[in-house]
Amino acid sequence: MAESKADLIMHPIRMRILQSLISGGKRTTRQLVRELDDIPQATMYRHLNKLLQAGILQVAEENKVRGTLEKVYYLSQGAEDLTPADVTEQSSAEHLSLFLQFATSLIGDFSQYVSQAHYNMIEDGISFRQAHLHLSDGEYAELLGEIRQSMQKYAGNEAGGERRRRMISTIVIPEVLSGKETTRGAERNDGQHAGE
Repeated sequence: MAESKADLIMHPIRMRILQSLISGGKRTTRQLVRELDDIPQATMYRHLNKLLQAGILQVAEENKVRGTLEKVYYLSQGAEDLTPADVTEQSSAEHLSLFLQFATSLIGDFSQYVSQAHYNMIEDGISFRQAHLHLSDGEYAELLGEIRQSMQKYAGNEAGGERRRRMISTIVIPEVLSGKETTRGAERNDGQHAGE
């Protein structure tokens, strides 16, 4: 059975490859291996080929290096986005599986961080928190737009110098609909708002 686009994108290694190219940059396999130095070259080739065959990556050019052709990859326009069909035409079990893949990736990143001999969570800016906001659909769309705009400002930064890669992950889970609109609004008071 063929992998869905969601499965392709949500794999931890492929997510990191896409994040490296998401600002419109172009990378060779060697550049990606240097940037994501914990991923073996053979593994990198395997995942690049999967993304290329799925049309998520494209080849900008091929350069001859020591008798072999070195491909320069870039992200197809909109390829990192999941369409409504990509995420809605799946079962509850498949949705849970995708979320577990994402959560496992987060746990792996944090585990790698705390496995260092020395680290300082305050100086390094480690942050994990949950805020509860009451938003209409329009307000929520506006908030997402503001977040994307703020992050886009820094998306083109290249690694090096004092810069280090900082992984910013977002998970948004709305409350479960009870079917009784009145109980979700004025009658319900859980006391949980952002900043409380």
